[in-house]
Amino acid sequence: MKLSFTTIKALITITFLSFSICSFAQQKTNRQNNIFYYPDSNSVTDSYIKSQCRLDFYYPSNVKDYATIVWFHGGGITGGSKEIPRELMDKGVAVIGVGYRLSPKVKAPAYIDDAAAAVAWVFKNIEKFGGSKKLIFVSGHSAGGYLSTMITLDKQYLSKYGIDANSIAGIIPFSGQAITHFTVRQEQGIKDIQPTIDKYAPVFHVRADAPPMLLITGDKELEMLGRYEENAYFNRMMSLAGNKTTRLFELQGFDHGGMARPAFPLLLKEVARLKKEIQK
Repeated sequence: MKLSFTTIKALITITFLSFSICSFAQQKTNRQNNIFYYPDSNSVTDSYIKSQCRLDFYYPSNVKDYATIVWFHGGGITGGSKEIPRELMDKGVAVIGVGYRLSPKVKAPAYIDDAAAAVAWVFKNIEKFGGSKKLIFVSGHSAGGYLSTMITLDKQYLSKYGIDANSIAGIIPFSGQAITHFTVRQEQGIKDIQPTIDKYAPVFHVRADAPPMLLITGDKELEMLGRYEENAYFNRMMSLAGNKTTRLFELQGFDHGGMARPAFPLLLKEVARLKKEIQK
């Protein structure tokens, strides 16, 4: 029987999808919830730290040296809670959903310190569960994207734990703020439409030697305030600083909240690309 090119292409696609589905179906995973990530937990007396500073850990149990995505939730640093995005499950990677303290109960840099402590926990513990310290990626949506870039670009936060921020394999923020976060500005008495750049702005810390970074935003005409333009400026300043591994991707047709779903495949693709480069 003679098959058309279209038919052959369809059969190949179906075979590939069937193989992928079977592969994911055979994958075994574990999950541990509410792990307190600050060191010396017995000496911590602050009840808010004890309740908020916890992570959920989802990981493959039959894969060795897997990549890990540390995921920071959004919510403007005033809301939200730790989560393991469904779109990242059963993909052969570990996912760590991080809870952190929120404003106005705390002010900057408390939640940035929390983000760094969570990533430090991953570096110190991931190998015990079969993961690789060379394949730790940070990501998050909105406020979570902001936190992922702050703890990587400003090296002081991870250095407290003896970790070089350049050890992070890649940063993939979803619609994160590049200037000083609007909640930090509100804590300083500045309106959210008054942009500022200070030590709490990722763009303040541009540097040539930063880990690879893929900035993903929604449509510039639909995004929150100037979120696309902030990231475009961030991308440009990283380039001018001599960094050659920062890229910007605009998801046209998607607003601030809606851009996350189509961004997840880009995150996974970037993790796979960088993993291949690192393991050469």
